[in-house]
Order: sequence, then structure tokens, then C-alpha cells
Amino acid sequence: MTADASRAEDPAPVPSPCINICRMNDATGWCDGCLRTIDEIANWSLLDEATRRSVWDALETRHMQLMAQRGAAR
Repeated sequence: MTADASRAEDPAPVPSPCINICRMNDATGWCDGCLRTIDEIANWSLLDEATRRSVWDALETRHMQLMAQRGAAR
């Protein structure tokens, strides 16, 4: 097996999205820093890599929603 094939099968671990701004937003139910829900934060260490990637995908969507809301408020 080549090094490239090995990397494709064993990708790097998915990092935590935490940025040390840990404050839950009552209106959204998301952390103001990382945009995760309390369940996503509490269970992060238990999630498999595929589920962690799906959380990151959800964070991108949440970020876009948040930016759209802020833009509409102007």
C-alpha cells in the first residue's frame, strides 16, 4: 500500500471546534464560541470520526444562518 492510499483510509483525527469561548446562547441553543449544542459538546469525546465530521458540517450551516440573521438585522 502506498503512503497516499494509507492516508486516504486513515485521515487525520477531526479536531474539536472549541475556541475557548464557552457560553451557551439561550436563543439559539448553541455555544457562542463553537456553535455546538450542549449535547454535541458533552459527547464530543465519545463521537466517532464520521459523526465529528457531520457536526463540523452542521457548524458551517449554523454559521451561515447566524450571518444571514445578523445581515437581516442591519
